[in-house]
Order: sequence, then structure tokens, then C-alpha cells
Amino acid sequence: MQVLIDEHTVLVVVDVQKDFCPGGSLPVPDGDKVVPILNKYVEKFTKAGFPMIFTRDWHPPDHSSFKPQGGPWPAHCVQNSKGAEFHEELILPPGAEIVSKADKKDEAYSFFQGTDLARELHHRGITKLLVGGLATDYCVKETVLDGLKHGFDVYYLDDASLGVNVRPKDSELALAEMAKHGAKRISFNDVIMVEAKRGYPGKK
Repeated sequence: MQVLIDEHTVLVVVDVQKDFCPGGSLPVPDGDKVVPILNKYVEKFTKAGFPMIFTRDWHPPDHSSFKPQGGPWPAHCVQNSKGAEFHEELILPPGAEIVSKADKKDEAYSFFQGTDLARELHHRGITKLLVGGLATDYCVKETVLDGLKHGFDVYYLDDASLGVNVRPKDSELALAEMAKHGAKRISFNDVIMVEAKRGYPGKK
């Protein structure tokens, strides 16, 4: 499936942080394997001058999702910790837009939750989202589903996303749910840039 990309499209790179990669406190198996292909998308969008958003978990030390507070997860992506940093090989272009989520006590798998981003993106003329990163069965899935709910055309980057698979079929079920609600699965060679712009415009 070929998809035409222009300045009304945002590349959304979800939570490619050290704690979600091998050696982190909540690693996605082989999570670092998404970095090289995500960098290819980033380079393509940078060259065209099209917008990008990099999301990150940015938890307080007593976040509700952590086991000591009764949540399901070990402490991860604590604000200003090494584990919350983006993977060192992930390309962040100058002026890259970074969106922090779950930065208070409430959980937020999607970067839309608890923010005004949907209204802001519509105001900026954004109509399409290309979403990839970590993890397919949690933050990627919820971002895709929320994007669809907010009226965007959403494309799941099949070659640039991986799941944590707490249960063996979690990623498979996530893919089915995203497709059921209208998300389309694409890979790098499907992306066709319509018109090149000069420089990365960043956040308006």
C-alpha cells in the first residue's frame, strides 16, 4: 500500500526510551531494533521538512502505574533519569517536538490523553499520523486508536514498532484492534513524499 505524505502529515515516534530497550527496567524484547528503521523515517521527514513528534513517558517517582503504588509495572522512565532518555542512537532533529505524557500520577498510554494535542494538530492542518515505536500493544496502539477517534487518518509503521507481549498474543490482538478501527499497516517503502519543503518547521 502506497501512502502519499505531505506537510499535513506528522511522524509520531512513540517512547523509544532507554527503559523500554534491552538493559532498561521495562524492556521490549529487541526494542532497540526499531531505532535504525525509525531513523530512516526521521531522515525522510527531515529532508522533506515535514513535522515530527517524539513522545516519551515522563513519570514522577510515585507514578500510579508502578508496582509500589499498586500498578502493574516496575518503575520506569522516571523524570530526569537515565532510563527516561531517548535511545542514544535515535535521531532527534534540531527543533524536534517532544511531547511528555503520564507526567503526573495518572496513567496515559496515548499522547492525546490529558492534552489538547488533537485540537492543536487539527488547527495546524494535520490530517495524517504515521505512528511507530514502543510498544505495539500499549502506547503505540493507544496512540493509534486515539488518533482515529479524533478524526485523523492513522498509519501504523509495521517495520518500526515492536510489542512487549506480556501475554504471547498481545501484539497480534493489538494489530487486529487497530485494523478494526481503521488504521492501515505500512512500511518504509510505502511512504511517498508529495512535495519537499525547506527545513524542519518544528512546532508552530
